[in-house]
Amino acid sequence: MAFFETVSKELLLTFTTAMVPVVELRGAIPLGIAAGLPPALACAAAILGNLVPAPLIILLARRVADFLRGTRFFGPRIDWLERRAHLKGRLVRKYRLLGLVILVGIPLPGTGAWTGSLVAAALNIRMRHALPAIALGLVAAGLVTTALTLGVVHLL
Repeated sequence: MAFFETVSKELLLTFTTAMVPVVELRGAIPLGIAAGLPPALACAAAILGNLVPAPLIILLARRVADFLRGTRFFGPRIDWLERRAHLKGRLVRKYRLLGLVILVGIPLPGTGAWTGSLVAAALNIRMRHALPAIALGLVAAGLVTTALTLGVVHLL
């Protein structure tokens, strides 16, 4: 019984950490493995946790941006964020859904489900197309991050 209590706490920690922007699954997988989760379980929990905010971001990003654009404080910041999303979106515009998979799947800072969802919202990609592409990118990023965490793959 103690095993399941401990595993459930570690799973919840990994799952919720993956929902945090910037940290996402790139931080959640090493955290879950360090907390004692089996690597496959840490990877799965991080992928699912990182996917949770994506539909909300796709649905609400445009509405919130339009609302905040009318304020003096947030207006310039929203414009900056949209310029950044369009710059990141070049790859997505060129290759469409494959570009979204690649953008989300590259395990580097500034990429991931949050950025992919914002780019999908900025480029008006329908959720039924964006979510599977984001999920596929998360699986790729999760596998790479897990391999790097375990030392199976070394960078340079």
